[in-house]
Amino acid sequence: MPVEGVDLDDLKRRMEGALSVLKADFASLRTGRASASMLDAIVVNAYGQQMPINQVGTVSVPEPRMVAVQVWDKGMVGAVDKAIRESNLGLNPVVDGTLLRLPIPELNQERRQELIKIAHKYAEASKVAVRHVRRDGMDNAKKAEKDGDISQDDSRVASDEIQKLTDSMITEVDSMLEKKEQEISQV
Repeated sequence: MPVEGVDLDDLKRRMEGALSVLKADFASLRTGRASASMLDAIVVNAYGQQMPINQVGTVSVPEPRMVAVQVWDKGMVGAVDKAIRESNLGLNPVVDGTLLRLPIPELNQERRQELIKIAHKYAEASKVAVRHVRRDGMDNAKKAEKDGDISQDDSRVASDEIQKLTDSMITEVDSMLEKKEQEISQV
């Protein structure tokens, strides 16, 4: 329901932006299964500048517990190898010409608990971002009411709509967190 003085579509778009950041953060968490997105955060020192790993080679998942990086330039193999080792992902590449194979080791229980804590931090950061958007929307509604652009009743309706939107986004964050926890805990 459109509410005058408050752009609910903009608020929804901004809240969904927080959810997409959360999805990207969750994708970067290693769960014992191979995923090409695990390497998205790795940057390689290539040709005098920092480049994402997917701009110096092809990242693929040939097996459930293996990631492969086919480096395009033979001279970049060492730099890619070094970037992966220094990424704190706990991966040790096996170099075979221009192909780097990354076996994904089994996670121990301690590491699983650590990853769950990290997932909770990501989810909480996403909830905070959603709440900041809610606060902006509420402030806009109060300002519009104060300026005389909308009535007190319209301001109340806008606040209720903003709260409903916020509640649905927080519920979505919680469900995403629950799925990620199950994925991490799965042996």
